[in-house]
Parts: sequence; structure tokens; C-alpha cells
Amino acid sequence: MTELVISRDRHLKWRSLDGVERVLMILCGIFLAAFATSVFFDVLTRELGAPWLWLQEVTSAFFTYGIFCGTAVAVRRQDHLQLSALTELMHGRMRTIFETSNRVVILLVGAGMVVFGWQNFLQGFHSFRMPSMTPIAYLYWPIPVCGLFIILFSVEQIVNGLKNGYEGHPESPRGTGGH
Repeated sequence: MTELVISRDRHLKWRSLDGVERVLMILCGIFLAAFATSVFFDVLTRELGAPWLWLQEVTSAFFTYGIFCGTAVAVRRQDHLQLSALTELMHGRMRTIFETSNRVVILLVGAGMVVFGWQNFLQGFHSFRMPSMTPIAYLYWPIPVCGLFIILFSVEQIVNGLKNGYEGHPESPRGTGGH
């Protein structure tokens, strides 16, 4: 298998979580491909004059699932929610303070997603989608799950950043998928 983690960022990652990242990336791809496919069939059936109304529910579910899987992966890959343009100019203690603070804020966002996403999920059993009458909770479960992954990946980066420093090895290329 090919390496997912950019060599310059390896010092911030635990190898044991590489498989989790891989699974999340695969799920994200599957959900977004299913989203695109369902949109295609939604448009097609409407143009043929025989719309499948339930397909809009499926489309919104795949979109939601894909977005939240992608958000969790983006946090681990540092492709999201980072102030990299500012911190890459810093070195030493100042960089450590800024990088740690940034990740603590991201961790708190993840905690908010867990708490409020769970509350939203539970309330979703009292609201129903039309025409299937399915509880809307099925759209909300990815929010607290994504929040848990954001917390996990933030802790991973904070622990490793404080232990190994946040600055990567200058001779290692950033490559694609970095800041």
C-alpha cells in the first residue's frame, strides 16, 4: 500500500492511526461517488417525468456522510482549519505556542461537535423526512462521530508536536496534501 502520510508530517502522526485515515478516505470517496450517482439519477428521473422522490433523501444522506468523513481526514492531514501561513514563518517556542493553541481550538470544535451533534442526533428521532417518514437522526449521526475523530487526531498532533516539535524536517518535501 502507498504511504498516506506526507514524510514531512510523519513526526506528528502515529502509525497506528494510518489505517483509520485510510478507511475514512475510502468511505469519503464511496459516499461522494454515491452522492454524485444519486444526483444523476435524480435529475434523470425528473427529466423522464417519473421522479423518485425518495432519492433526495438518499442524496442528502450521502452528501452529509461524505462531508463529515472528509472533514475528519482533513484535520489529520492538516488540510483544514490551520493557520499554516502564519505558523510556518515561526520557529521555536512561539511556533509551539501557536501550533498547540490552534490544535486546542480544533479539539474544542470537535468536542462541540460531539456534544451538540449527539443532542441533535437524539432530537432527530422526533422529526421525520418526507416521503419515507424516516427519522432525520440518520442525517445527524456523522456529526458526533466526526467530532470524535477530530478530537483523536488533534490529541495525536498535540502530543507529537509537543514531543517532537511541530516543524517538519526541512529536507523533506511537503508534496501534495499539505498546507
